Amino acid sequence: MSGELAEKASVTPTPVRLRSLTWSVFVPMALYGTGAGAAAPMYALRALDLGASVGSAGLIVAFGGLGMVLTDLPAGRIVARIGERGAVGLGSLLGLLGVLAAIFAPNLVVLAAGMLLNGAAGAVWGLARQSYIVAVVPPTDRGRALSTLAGAHRLGFFCGPFLGAGLVHGMGPNGALWLQCATTVTAGLAMVAIRDVEDGASSGHTLRSVVVENRRVLGTLGSAALLTGAARASRQALLPLWAAHIGLSPATTSLIFGVSGAVDVLMSYPAGVWLDRRGRRATGVPSMMCFAAGYAVLPCTGTALTMGLAAVLLGLANGISNGLIMTVGADVAPEDRRAEFLGAWRLTHDVGMFAGPIAVGVISSIAVLGAAALALAVSAAAGAVAMYRWFPGAGGRLRLR
Repeated sequence: MSGELAEKASVTPTPVRLRSLTWSVFVPMALYGTGAGAAAPMYALRALDLGASVGSAGLIVAFGGLGMVLTDLPAGRIVARIGERGAVGLGSLLGLLGVLAAIFAPNLVVLAAGMLLNGAAGAVWGLARQSYIVAVVPPTDRGRALSTLAGAHRLGFFCGPFLGAGLVHGMGPNGALWLQCATTVTAGLAMVAIRDVEDGASSGHTLRSVVVENRRVLGTLGSAALLTGAARASRQALLPLWAAHIGLSPATTSLIFGVSGAVDVLMSYPAGVWLDRRGRRATGVPSMMCFAAGYAVLPCTGTALTMGLAAVLLGLANGISNGLIMTVGADVAPEDRRAEFLGAWRLTHDVGMFAGPIAVGVISSIAVLGAAALALAVSAAAGAVAMYRWFPGAGGRLRLR
């Protein structure tokens, strides 16, 4: 990297090798993802067990995303005040309380509160991990480090349902939730062994001042992050709906998801290498164009094979973008208020993650399901344009005008 991004990154304290982060960061992240992946499909079933309708169950599950959105900005202040290690401990405690609330919930209100806590835990955990890696990894390895971090979570999330299947068979939906409890505690204990980084951050900044001072970056690059979040999350909502629409069995749908997820995970490290060698723009634009192509062809599919190919294309897009948004946020974060800025930066992406599936539901309810896919294709193409316009290229310079 060069230019203004290299100048910002030059104060990174005591750079470390990626290998040294294996047991303190990457493995705990995979553990955390394993529990999350095992439990993710079970929360809706837990809501149904408590008497929710199908629509209400989906709404309660969405409270997890809402909790993350509501906590992104406060998470930045939390990390700045108590450090990465303290934030990981707090995030683990919130996650544990959220899962326990879901397990023992006597009614839907308590379950919804547990989902909010889970979302809040994800926001605090995610920001603490990102902030730590940005501080200790040299800029030349930043893309690989953050892609590996994201890939570890996705690998765990991919394996979680398989590892939790036996517990679910014997204990029902709560079996997977107990697995999430165990992995949350284990991952938290492993990560609290990290040392807080002294980066010279000042406590004289408010969240509002950080957002106002960086409003141009958040409004330009942040728009691309928002559209990326929407493209990523919407495939999880749209693909199973389209599979049901064309008459595929649940087993076939699961197989398609598995193949798409495998492509996603396999692309994690290559995506990081490409990020570091070719730059953020050269990674982001192709990923969003793949999203656009995948969503555009989906309405034309009518068999398991053709839908599978579209799903693989979307998995490839998701894999190419692995770590991209975290890396760009790290590149542009001010050194003296890094955690607060990254909280605001994550908010742009998480709003897209939260809003994307809702948009799929709204559009498909007032038009047809294919219209939702085409709308996502257009928004992904707009994201590609935004990345080409504003994301830093191989030289590391921003173009905000």
